Amino acid sequence: MDVLAEVLAPFKWLVSALMVWFHDALSGLGLPAANGWTWTLAIIGLVLVIRAALIPVFLRQVDAQRRMRRLQPDLKKLQDKYKGKTDQLSRQAMAQEQMALYKEHGTNPFSACLPMLIQVPFFLALFQVLSGITSAARQDQGIGAMSHQQVVQFDASSIHGAPLSASVLHQVGGDQAAVTVLTVVMILVMTAAQFLTQRRIMARSLPDESADNPLLRQQRMFLYVLPLIFGVGGILFPIGVLVYWTTTNLWTLAQQFFVK
Repeated sequence: MDVLAEVLAPFKWLVSALMVWFHDALSGLGLPAANGWTWTLAIIGLVLVIRAALIPVFLRQVDAQRRMRRLQPDLKKLQDKYKGKTDQLSRQAMAQEQMALYKEHGTNPFSACLPMLIQVPFFLALFQVLSGITSAARQDQGIGAMSHQQVVQFDASSIHGAPLSASVLHQVGGDQAAVTVLTVVMILVMTAAQFLTQRRIMARSLPDESADNPLLRQQRMFLYVLPLIFGVGGILFPIGVLVYWTTTNLWTLAQQFFVK
């Protein structure tokens, strides 16, 4: 756990520094410093910066999806070649030839997950920052680039009665019903966006005639498993983390529809 903390330390500082910068900028424009919506907009600003920085990665992802679509006929031929062969040597040979095809076309079946994987350390860092807000406020401490005063402000801030640092399973004050309702609404939005995004990725990666292609099973796994993971895990996330993940999922969905 100490190793994870050391790895995430620079990400925690960067995440908190961006939040503080956006918060101070919004406060300078006249928004109340201790208001929950000011901090919510600061989190959304954090998402916009991270996702804008990942645009080159996303464009490479789209190119990989195109390449994946082009290699489907070769994968189908490979599947037919080894159809009915279940011995160990045949399975190994098929796996090696599949890897050679992926290398030849400059893609792999997991290329669609790259932007999400790059976001994981930022997501975990934000989770640690927001989960530690209440404890830091009580212990007269700051977190990352956030001063103790800003930690106290964030701990006291809420939207619609739901504290940004609260989760369904970790109540830190405010209205528990509001926390539950807001959590459910954002989980539904972010999982729906995740589902539609994966549908779009499948449409780009797999040609219409590839219904019996084995790659389809992998894509279907992402289609149903990823929204399920974030849906179930959402009850553990503070409201502020749900704001982050809902915003980033909506950004991803918009990119998939508008980038040709």
